Amino acid sequence: MHRRDFLLTVATAPALVACASLKEAGALPPPVPAEEHAATLAAMRPPKRARPVIAVLLDNRGTETTDAIIPWSVLKRSGRADVFCVALEPGLARMMPVLSVEPELTAADFDGAYTDGADYVIVPALHDPKSPAAVQWIQRQSDSGAHIVGVCAGGLTLGHAGLLEGRRGTTHWFHRSELAHISPGMTWVSDRRYVADRGVITTTGISASLPVSLALVEAITGPEPATRLARELGVAQHDARHASSAFGSRNAIYSEGARNTLHLAGRRNLAARVEAGVDEIQLAILADAWSRTYRGSFKVFAPSGRVTSRNGLKLCLETGQKGEALEQFAKPSLPGQVLERSLDAICEKFSASTARLVAHQLEVMWSPVARQAQGRSAQT
Repeated sequence: MHRRDFLLTVATAPALVACASLKEAGALPPPVPAEEHAATLAAMRPPKRARPVIAVLLDNRGTETTDAIIPWSVLKRSGRADVFCVALEPGLARMMPVLSVEPELTAADFDGAYTDGADYVIVPALHDPKSPAAVQWIQRQSDSGAHIVGVCAGGLTLGHAGLLEGRRGTTHWFHRSELAHISPGMTWVSDRRYVADRGVITTTGISASLPVSLALVEAITGPEPATRLARELGVAQHDARHASSAFGSRNAIYSEGARNTLHLAGRRNLAARVEAGVDEIQLAILADAWSRTYRGSFKVFAPSGRVTSRNGLKLCLETGQKGEALEQFAKPSLPGQVLERSLDAICEKFSASTARLVAHQLEVMWSPVARQAQGRSAQT
């Protein structure tokens, strides 16, 4: 989901400020049946190589931070694939809402190095979802036999490439009607955070990037290495379970976003300092969550301006602190726990309604009631 698109919608809907607040998250959805999970993994298995080649596509003008960085990092950590950040053009790739990264290859470089194409192309939400360069490159990769993975609003680019007609799929709740217009022949799948159909994989909102990445690892390596990696990351489960009905209450989310955007008195400018070796999954989630409160600004900085992350991603950051230090980043967490802890911290710093606003944008279930219950259970 583009933060830009959400802000534009909020700005053009001032009458929604009086609407009701966002609802509490409901009950967790049931697990996906084992037979269905196995069939999904079978549809996601590497199409060409035992050690697959994976390209994470970046639009230099803007690529959603979590959609891109999490798949790159998870698949890199698996040690079972060759994974590259591939930009449409030379030069730095700006991430949305924050960070910039130095791509490892351009699309032209990749084509020269891998003449028979990738095994997987990960397509995050791009600044321009119908970019001719992105659409044409994806089409060529699909024609070569690559599996194309549209993470979150990356599904819009798959739609513009004609890859969703006649297939089952999903996307972020915010873009559902837009995707239906682009690909009227796609069959919408509810209550699944990722869907695989004949070489094309799509996901729901931003938070789906972690489970779909682990599902890809499982499809490549089998269950044991994927389960081990999930445990190391602090992820309890990565099947496709999802509760579609919990998301899409647009009047409520626009209302909360409008209130926060117009709430000038309580605005906070926050900043997180990072060092070389920073965990890029934690950084991506933290940056995405705190940038979506609409209660101020969020910046990431390093004194040197450039750092290399834990798994080798080269980051270009601001050089000075421009705001109140965000203490949460200094606290150790497993990557899979960062989102919930970020939402808890946002609730404490701002409000429960702001935390729900962020959770709704990231398409993850969260409520202070549920979190308090979890805390009481852990203490008993």
